[in-house]
Amino acid sequence: MPQALFNQYTINRNGLSRFCFVLGLCSLVMYGASCSPAEPITRLQGEAQGSTYTIQFIGEEPEGLHDQIKGLLRDIDLSMSTYVPESKISEVNNANGEWVKVDPLFDKVLRTSLEVSQESDGAFDPTVGTLVRLWGFGFEEIRSEVTAAKIDQALNLTGYERIQYDEETMRIRLPKDFSLDFNSIAQGFTVDTVALLLEAKGFNNYLVEVGGELRARGVNTQSKLWSIGIDKPTEKTSVQRELEAIVELDNKSMATSGNYRKFWVDPSNGLKYAHTIDPKTGRPAMNQLLSATILHPEAMIADAYATACMVWGIAECIGFIEDHEAFAAFLIYVDEAGDWNTFQSDGLQITQVD
Repeated sequence: MPQALFNQYTINRNGLSRFCFVLGLCSLVMYGASCSPAEPITRLQGEAQGSTYTIQFIGEEPEGLHDQIKGLLRDIDLSMSTYVPESKISEVNNANGEWVKVDPLFDKVLRTSLEVSQESDGAFDPTVGTLVRLWGFGFEEIRSEVTAAKIDQALNLTGYERIQYDEETMRIRLPKDFSLDFNSIAQGFTVDTVALLLEAKGFNNYLVEVGGELRARGVNTQSKLWSIGIDKPTEKTSVQRELEAIVELDNKSMATSGNYRKFWVDPSNGLKYAHTIDPKTGRPAMNQLLSATILHPEAMIADAYATACMVWGIAECIGFIEDHEAFAAFLIYVDEAGDWNTFQSDGLQITQVD
């Protein structure tokens, strides 16, 4: 990352999916985004981090910008993708309890992960990867019998409080057999970093999306806020998605997490296990919340707290959102009668879809 861009990101942070799996909960609905000669819109698309990205901004593309973005995406993968054997996070996870010096990208995500872990009382935890793999939601999706003894064993290999990190030297040490996993925050970080690159190039009207996580600034070519669709929570996917609501992003970021598409059914008892793991119990989070769409100025913060909300459930998530004015939320949940209901924060610019 260019030093000037990193400095800009650091200043913004003080104001306060995971790479290989995308829920696809956010369908981009670009109302009024047609081009005009006076206001050309540039669209850059591609594949990254096991998913796709779409970057839109008003103005002509500077020479070499897309290549610069691709380079940035590669740098992030080499820093924190657990699916890249030579990445820095792979080195950390294979260090057998030794100290490892990390890079500035890793440093930013780690420090934010630890902050969110503390603020969420462990509902978000970057060491939960051992439990995720136990329940069959890792990259290989290997599933075996899950017993209480195996859960206890995996819980002994998790816990953000046991990470040792020297911020001054950017050196980290994990307990032996621990592993870090930034899947619930790294795509949000990628969105933020690309957005800051656009701002450094002078673009103030843009929409950046990576794997369903988004950040918007300014307006589209019709001088309207960027509009984003939220899918209905259904287990089935289709080319034509059903939308539950449309959200207008007023200089905000948005991330959505949900349990209704990523699950597996135990053939021995027919139970359905959701992919969001509660770091405290070591078991899939079982509650009435179907999806959590979180808005915040930063995509990485929205990304992490969308996961935390899925662990908390509907009541605790609402309580957190209402107590923290920097956040807004649109939640879909099942009530006691089994009917779908929604919650939306006051002032959230949203349109329900019939």
